[in-house]
Amino acid sequence: MNKVFCFGELLLRMSPALNREWINMAQLPVYVGGAELNTATALSNWNIPARYCTALPDNYLSHDITAYLQERKIDTSAIHFCGNRIGTYYLPPGADLKNAGVIYDRAYSSFSGLKPGMINWDAVLEGCSWFHWSAISPALNENTAAVCREALEAASAKKMIISVDLNFRSKLWQYGKQPAAVMSALLPYCHVVMGNIWAAEQLLNIESPIKESRHQSKEQMTAAAGASMKALHLAFPGVQTMAYTFRLDESYFAVLQHGADMKVSTELPLADVVDKAGSGDCFMGGLIYGLYHQHPAQDIINFAAAAATGKMKEKGDASRQTIESVLKILQRA
Repeated sequence: MNKVFCFGELLLRMSPALNREWINMAQLPVYVGGAELNTATALSNWNIPARYCTALPDNYLSHDITAYLQERKIDTSAIHFCGNRIGTYYLPPGADLKNAGVIYDRAYSSFSGLKPGMINWDAVLEGCSWFHWSAISPALNENTAAVCREALEAASAKKMIISVDLNFRSKLWQYGKQPAAVMSALLPYCHVVMGNIWAAEQLLNIESPIKESRHQSKEQMTAAAGASMKALHLAFPGVQTMAYTFRLDESYFAVLQHGADMKVSTELPLADVVDKAGSGDCFMGGLIYGLYHQHPAQDIINFAAAAATGKMKEKGDASRQTIESVLKILQRA
């Protein structure tokens, strides 16, 4: 089986308990994560071979992490060792990466120091048929944006399927470039896009038909997704598959446009949410899983949505769900 290549920054997540408990208990749980690594982990759980590429300093922490990823059956041969630090972020348990609770500490990390020419893309992409990245990487600085373009050009030359997660982080994009100006130059390389109507507006200037999900029916949100996807495809004709998610207060569903085929997932209840971090990455893994195996469109979007809701019942950034546990979520819906 050809491998799925996932490229992005590995991050250590510090998860401080609120109300100063982390100080009083002298404990600060640490999780290994990062959007693209979370997706690679989900794929590995579901028996799709994944190769992960990031940049880490050459020290014992990095080698411990690398060994941990190898235990999870992730190919680490493309990890580039350089620089002096691993990027970190702070997020309390149960909080949302999109909210004010997240604190990033990733300036001058090994990954943020990458520049074009440092990675031999022809070598690291050997044996891979799929390239996955996210909008987080070009949000760091001009050099990482240029590295993303270099990687996409190499993957495109190898005729790989290219997917992108339009994850927008308002605390990033601080280097003077408008997100849409950068992302619009990178989207023409892509075939599969995951995100939501608001991320498409923030990152690609594709105006959302609705401003928020509150007071909107499922039918209205689905119609808004369809309109946004149509505009995205017109702007970037190479994109043939799009998936948008809607995480509401009490339920979750997603919309898939796969060629001419539009499908809406089963609406899944959100109960007993433990940790919201990584749910979108797990959805992305589910989307790639279904497309990789050429499953029917309805099965693809149902599996991805179920995987995302299942991840919210797990602590940490990366999922440990099996194929069977995801399917059980659908059976109970």
